[in-house]
Amino acid sequence: MIKKVSVGQLRVGMFVHDFNAGWLDHPFALNSMKLAVEEDLRRVFAAGIRELFIDTSRGLDVDAPTREEAAVDTEQQIRQLDQVTPPAERRSALAEELARARNAFGEGTRVIRNVMEDARLGRQLEIESAKSAVEKIAASVLRNGNAMMSLRRLKNVDDYTYLHSVSVCAMLAAFARDVGMDMGDIHDIALGGLLHDIGKARVSAAVLNKTTRLSPEEFTLVKSHVVLGSDLLRQMPGIPPLTFAPLELHHECYDGSGYPRGIKGETIDLVGRMSAIVDVYDAISSERCYHVPLSPAEAIRKLFEWSGHHFDPQLVQRFVRSVGIYPVGTLVRLESERLGVVIEQRESSLLTPVVRVMFDIRHNHYLAPDDVDLSRPLGTGGGDRIVSHESPARWKVDVDRFL
Repeated sequence: MIKKVSVGQLRVGMFVHDFNAGWLDHPFALNSMKLAVEEDLRRVFAAGIRELFIDTSRGLDVDAPTREEAAVDTEQQIRQLDQVTPPAERRSALAEELARARNAFGEGTRVIRNVMEDARLGRQLEIESAKSAVEKIAASVLRNGNAMMSLRRLKNVDDYTYLHSVSVCAMLAAFARDVGMDMGDIHDIALGGLLHDIGKARVSAAVLNKTTRLSPEEFTLVKSHVVLGSDLLRQMPGIPPLTFAPLELHHECYDGSGYPRGIKGETIDLVGRMSAIVDVYDAISSERCYHVPLSPAEAIRKLFEWSGHHFDPQLVQRFVRSVGIYPVGTLVRLESERLGVVIEQRESSLLTPVVRVMFDIRHNHYLAPDDVDLSRPLGTGGGDRIVSHESPARWKVDVDRFL
């Protein structure tokens, strides 16, 4: 039986089924192992792991919820967040915004690629071009964030660092808007999102793209990208103060287990706490050379599960309300026994997005894609309900085809 336990419940003789640390680099060669000596327990705690899964059929048991019970509890807590504050201004239509969002995303990708190449070669950074790209990304997000959220799914694993930077930029802009920041601050924070990994330009590509577990020395080198990036930007004039927070604080954890400073709680600046959430969400839901991505809905549930230890729980709730219980790109199963891909969030409820229906489960065949607004009643383009989020791999569905 697989159970979810806190690190305080661990004992020598337990078998770790999953370290539950998909975004952390833990010090063990495998993601499952028998805890053989006390030193193993100390290493788990030192890695910042706070909860994990054990297999009681292969090691000692303990009184703890099963994996299924823990998942049900998390789902119930998330569904209680089904409240959306409608934006003050009218949003542009999704179809209308997609072309502008695509242009802004493409420009942002080109700019950060050039900036990081300049940083690698020690050349002067073109910060003004980065500011211009950020303004276009933020403007698109504020008109209709669903368009940019759909584009962030279309990633090439070879360009991960650049596309991740643009995605973090866009999601931070949306997050900053949702917590009530003004336009000037949104631009400065989003610029920090675009540049948050610039220090990686000074880290060996062979280490960054390594497909096996990093050695302690390599992990220390990767972690240095925060300080390297900060030192690089602080030598440049005209960088807004708020821009440094995403760069310098996106790896700090709410419980103090992060780096480089190991600060905790509200000692971490608000923008830093927001940046940690956005950075991890995009990282775990993106394909990388050493990582199979979680679906958007699974990534949201992991963030919620890790909140309180690694992330500010109140801000995680705000972020979930920002991107949705079923974010854009989630494959969902409907009550009508059809599958669909979430393409747009609705203002009325996090549980009733717009879904592009494209597969009939009962008859096991694809359908002509049809957009269903679940917030509308039967006969007016709605009349269905999400019963679960599904694994695209299980159904062999290429979600990106339908975005």
